Amino acid sequence: MSDFSRRNFLSAAAMAAGAVGMEGISRADDYGDRDREKEHGDDSEPIPTFRYAMETEKGRHTEGGFSREATVKQLPISEGLAGVSMRLKPGGVRELHWHAKAAEWAFMLKGRVRTTVISPDGTSETNDFEAGDVWYFPRGHGHALQGMGPGEAHFVLIFDDGHFSEFGTFGASDWLAQTPPEVLAKNFGVPKSTFAQYPKIEAFIPQGAVPSEKQPLPLMGAQRTPPNTHKYQLMDQEPRKFRGGQERRVTVKEFPVSVGITGVVLELEPGGLRELHWHPNADEWQYWIEGSGRVGVFGSHGRSRIEEFSVGDAGYIPRGFGHYIENTGNTPLKVLIGFNSGEYQAIDASAWFASNPIDILAANFGASASSFDAFPHRRVFIAPKEGASRDGEGESK
Repeated sequence: MSDFSRRNFLSAAAMAAGAVGMEGISRADDYGDRDREKEHGDDSEPIPTFRYAMETEKGRHTEGGFSREATVKQLPISEGLAGVSMRLKPGGVRELHWHAKAAEWAFMLKGRVRTTVISPDGTSETNDFEAGDVWYFPRGHGHALQGMGPGEAHFVLIFDDGHFSEFGTFGASDWLAQTPPEVLAKNFGVPKSTFAQYPKIEAFIPQGAVPSEKQPLPLMGAQRTPPNTHKYQLMDQEPRKFRGGQERRVTVKEFPVSVGITGVVLELEPGGLRELHWHPNADEWQYWIEGSGRVGVFGSHGRSRIEEFSVGDAGYIPRGFGHYIENTGNTPLKVLIGFNSGEYQAIDASAWFASNPIDILAANFGASASSFDAFPHRRVFIAPKEGASRDGEGESK
């Protein structure tokens, strides 16, 4: 074979191999797309349940407190977020630990908690929290929690990974129990016997003494505090008020350390409706604090599902799925909502319709143009029991 022919042959073979490779990549991408569609429910399968009665489960109990969780194990649809309802007795300590896979955002429901957190740059912070306060610990930052009394502390934790419980919690007691005593002695410069009485398994929430009101100094004598605090007093925020309810919201703008999670406390009057909407940039995790209601979810391809919620339930809405929240009870409704993005984004149906020319709406729905004149002309956000008005609800001043 001549050099010219050999070059032609090798070139053709390379092109053929490349074509096969590209075809394989294309097929792999197709399968990847299908896998992603299946994972997020973007196919013809029915929408799975998005509600879990979290507070009815047994949970994990230790001497200093207990916790209940809603992860993908309990609520398989919740790939993007997980949540925990945790209670600490006075002096109970959620031991020193970190989460390798998820950031932690928390909302205090009752009682008092003291936290410590350390950042990779060596800065640390100790804060005391009461009902209505929020904390945020970025992924991988070491932290601990302690109940301060006088009564039980109850708080809800939200994590930006639905698998966090399985893959993301590393406890200090467990780590030391798995490390040879001679290594610990060398590491800390103390005798091996120091560690003889330490736990042989993960302590999780051991019982300690009730802490003093005055924050004690750390071992190093003083703290180098970080530039951004890990504490935000959400319920001290002036709410955005509507005729059908109100909302408090904390994003990375108000709470700069919280780069990965936005938190909302939504309150609806009886009959109030958080209107049809979707979130382009985040999944949504819910914890129902007070009242009862229903959530309707739309998942494309003619799929929808409505579920009834009550106190202690957890809920999950995948990113981009249309949904609404309605108070169907006779008392006010309060829902804690977390999103796995520090930036809040939502597109509401009323604003969407109001942004389109009337002839497009008429053609879209096969209705007369005049029929849309009664629709809201601006965003509703929260509608009252009697329904939204033509001018929308807007925020009350």
